[in-house]
Amino acid sequence: MSSTDPPGSLFRRLGEERRYQGPLISVARATFSGPDGDTFEREIVHHPGAVSMVPLVDDGTAVLLVRQFRAAVGSDLLELPAGKRDVSGEAPEETARRELEEEIGLRPGRLEALAHFYNSPGFSDEHSIVFMATDLTPGRIDRQGVEERQMTVVRVDLDEVPDLIASSTIRDAKTIIGLCLARHTLGR
Repeated sequence: MSSTDPPGSLFRRLGEERRYQGPLISVARATFSGPDGDTFEREIVHHPGAVSMVPLVDDGTAVLLVRQFRAAVGSDLLELPAGKRDVSGEAPEETARRELEEEIGLRPGRLEALAHFYNSPGFSDEHSIVFMATDLTPGRIDRQGVEERQMTVVRVDLDEVPDLIASSTIRDAKTIIGLCLARHTLGR
């Protein structure tokens, strides 16, 4: 078994050829061997990973979300503030602090990791961490890119979250995961 083989798996990665390299992602065609000896290929999107934050306000009864345009789906989405782990050597907590301040102008005094998850493991290795952010203090907004400069901040009562998810007002997976876990953690 090589160091790139999945731990505890009967599958082996035989090789990988990079097909595309962009500023954020790369796309590769990887060859694997299955437990029966058959080989197969899969396209894999490599991503540096991401963080998202559940910024609680009003004594933990509400959260601040952002509404921003997402080009991949051609629509505005209501989401948790989030960011890519694109600064080499930066700890996930530092990325979360930096991104939260850049997007909504608040610095967290406390971050609690709620979950680690893969966004779309059928084709991507993007690994995300969602944090609950509390004890917020004013910071400085520094939105990057045209979509972020047009985003708006929306206050949502945590009690409204189930209905917003059920009505598809909130459709973003990291936001659904983060809000549901924050409500659970807070006993709501």
